Amino acid sequence: MDGFSGGNNKQRNVLGGVMIPCSTSPMTGFYRNGCCDTGPEDMGLHTVCAVMTDAFLEYSKSAGNDLSTPRPEYGFAGLKPGDHWCLCAGRWEQARQAGAAPNVVLAATNMASLNICDLDQLKSLAIDYDKGNNNKT
Repeated sequence: MDGFSGGNNKQRNVLGGVMIPCSTSPMTGFYRNGCCDTGPEDMGLHTVCAVMTDAFLEYSKSAGNDLSTPRPEYGFAGLKPGDHWCLCAGRWEQARQAGAAPNVVLAATNMASLNICDLDQLKSLAIDYDKGNNNKT
């Protein structure tokens, strides 16, 4: 259940399906390919497709990772509420425990996230999961 594909583009999402893109505007992902793909060089495990909120962006900034301020020297325009972003699984879990976790897109969240995040917790904040029927919408 590690989510790694060895570069064959067959990484799986947390529901066991084929990963869909998280975002190309802004371009996200550790590999900046729009997907929450991961591999051995992704030490931060950028695998949770999260939908940014004011509360999460403020929390992340207070925790030392300012994602909202543009950094043109790195080609980073800064994130705003509603943007989808491949977030480090550990940061998502930390924010969840602090009550500031953003919503997630399960179909775009890499199975490798389950090494850190609980599937039921991810489902509870998913925008692409019907919580009443316990299945994907």
